Amino acid sequence: MRLTAAGDRQAFDELYRRTSPWLVVRLRRRCADDDVVADVLQETYLAVWRAAGGFAGSAASGSAVGWLWTIAANRLVDAFRRRARQAQVPQVSLVDITAPAAEDEVMARHVGQELEQALLQLPPELRQVLRAMVLDGLTVRETSLLLSVPEGTVKTRARRARIALREALS
Repeated sequence: MRLTAAGDRQAFDELYRRTSPWLVVRLRRRCADDDVVADVLQETYLAVWRAAGGFAGSAASGSAVGWLWTIAANRLVDAFRRRARQAQVPQVSLVDITAPAAEDEVMARHVGQELEQALLQLPPELRQVLRAMVLDGLTVRETSLLLSVPEGTVKTRARRARIALREALS
């Protein structure tokens, strides 16, 4: 770590070679998204390169791998927070304001009159869940992220929608 702090590129390369496989395994245990893991890994080693002097200069620093894991864990939390913020930002476009949704047009053309009427009777939040899960083929988790609601809420809304449709069509 002292050599890395002094700007020794070979020492940094050796640190990366020895620790990155272990770090990837630990990150993947906490995040299944390979892109996020790769980004966190890159951010971690960039932070190590920039701040190695802070670690190497401290007498009570502890182990280098412990310090490395602390940096990586913090970067992973930051990535999760960024992802949550991005999921909460509503995606509004002029198409949403000026034209009917493509899903609505598809549903109007391809489903029978009774089903169309039953769908229109559903509350908007139930229709959104059906649209995401049935028309778009999203999973519960993906629907949850899309609509910014908990997974349990998505499951409940899907169940309520199925029950309401069954009653309306029977």
